[in-house]
Amino acid sequence: MSRLRLMEDLEGDDPILSVVNLIDVFLVVIAALLLAVAGSAVNPFSSESVTVIKNPGKDNMEIVVKDGHKIDRYKASGEIGEGQGAKAGVAYRLKDGSMVYVPEADSQAQPQPNP
Repeated sequence: MSRLRLMEDLEGDDPILSVVNLIDVFLVVIAALLLAVAGSAVNPFSSESVTVIKNPGKDNMEIVVKDGHKIDRYKASGEIGEGQGAKAGVAYRLKDGSMVYVPEADSQAQPQPNP
């Protein structure tokens, strides 16, 4: 009987068992990380098109555009852009937060009579 009790005590003190438990923990962590990458919007392995805006409206704003397998990053320089063009319409923000774009009537177009 004392010999069996001695064998049981030796199995409880085996340091290899704790290493096996650590390996199991690392496997679970790796599986969780793989699932997080697979569910991410900017998953490098998916072929979806995604646009992500980081820090909108701030000096360090960044836009990440993923189109298929191509990823482009655009960083704000803090400078005000300028160019040529014409006013195309007016945008209004409604009380519910949605935006409505109203194009301007072409000043050269002839008004159509109502039937």
